[in-house]
Amino acid sequence: MKIAYIAAGAGGMYCGSCIHDNTTAAALQKLGHDVALLPTYTPMRTDEESVSTQRVFYGAVGVYLEQKSAFFRKRHRAIDWLLSRPALLNLAAKFSGSTDARALGELALSVLRGERGDAHKELDELVTWLRDEFKPDLVHITNSMFLGLVRTFKAELGVPVVVAVQGEDLFLDELTDEFRARVVAEMRARAGEADAFLAPNRFYARKMAALLGVPEDKMRIVPLGLKLDGHDAPLHPRPDAAPQGGAAAPVVGYLARIAPEKGLHILVDAFCRLAQEPGRENLRLRIAGYLGPKDRPYYKEVEQRIVAAGLIGRYDFLGEVDRDTKISFLRSLDVFSVPTVYEEAKGLFVLEALANGVPVVQPRHGSFPELLGDTGGGVLVEPHSAEALAEGLGRLLNNLEEGRRLGGAGRAAVLERRGDAQMAEATLAVYESLVAKRLQSISETS
Repeated sequence: MKIAYIAAGAGGMYCGSCIHDNTTAAALQKLGHDVALLPTYTPMRTDEESVSTQRVFYGAVGVYLEQKSAFFRKRHRAIDWLLSRPALLNLAAKFSGSTDARALGELALSVLRGERGDAHKELDELVTWLRDEFKPDLVHITNSMFLGLVRTFKAELGVPVVVAVQGEDLFLDELTDEFRARVVAEMRARAGEADAFLAPNRFYARKMAALLGVPEDKMRIVPLGLKLDGHDAPLHPRPDAAPQGGAAAPVVGYLARIAPEKGLHILVDAFCRLAQEPGRENLRLRIAGYLGPKDRPYYKEVEQRIVAAGLIGRYDFLGEVDRDTKISFLRSLDVFSVPTVYEEAKGLFVLEALANGVPVVQPRHGSFPELLGDTGGGVLVEPHSAEALAEGLGRLLNNLEEGRRLGGAGRAAVLERRGDAQMAEATLAVYESLVAKRLQSISETS
């Protein structure tokens, strides 16, 4: 099968959606299918070997300028070539955090309006390449913010179009009330045109079916999976978990983007509570993840809480980490938590921790109840509460045997059921059902 996979670049950072898209495309290729992973806005950045094309469609600079000026909505080939250069797109990505909410709303509306939007030139370029050069059997769109492409794809290509949903509500919440209402209205007007939607779990399938106004049976669930290489290497006892002067040195860890919505401040407050309890003089906190320009003041404020508690010497910040460093980082932990403030749609970081035998403590909302219900790899606590999180972390730190049991169960479940091969096969089953349905429809009308 020839599959056109339209993905979104993440502005130069490692991002769960980019990693998921790249992993899925690569696994489908391993199954023998011809997959073109086409980045949009900016080049994709993943901590695995990238299988995306070098060409970027809907280049971020061009889309922005087309929104601002009619001059750029006309075809200027030399300008188009310049604006689509990866170096320029990567440079623009460094400043993406400063984009204001109004500009985000205008751009989202432009893309959602598809053939009627200010970015229609970008759509024409993409559909021409697909129709004349790649000629896919099916198109997979990375998220519902691209619903404006579906109508043109189906008219020009005559193939099924499947749209994934994987965290768009978080973007929508960043918009002003005015633009959020207009963007959601446009999404609902276009949602019926997709042949099916792919959701990572039942929670998000229900949430997005309600937001988009589509029947829940149009949402197909494909559970998240990981490329297991490296994660599946044998585990060894951590040197710094061994007795040191008669006392253990347990480590609590966090691996996600550094941002208020990811809840780092809640984890830091929980750590400060625990670290000052008798008998926890060696407890440490390790944090890793991308820190963008707009979130640096937030991180500084969070770090000041650690300083004020007199714990700066028991805290490490690694920043963004590559794949090998990420696996090593995870294996240095005794317990893991990313206590998101919002209802997380995916939770790829939970699977990564569990794949390395690390038990997790997560808020009881979003994707986490399903993830832990399926894997048995951790405990759930009340959301938005540093006290509840401290109790959950303390439970596992006080009972290392329970932590090892939960981490072992989670690791076994991920290695058995949450690999990239299983994810690709489940995705392919959806593709094949849609292609078969289309062929049957053609047969019945001919």
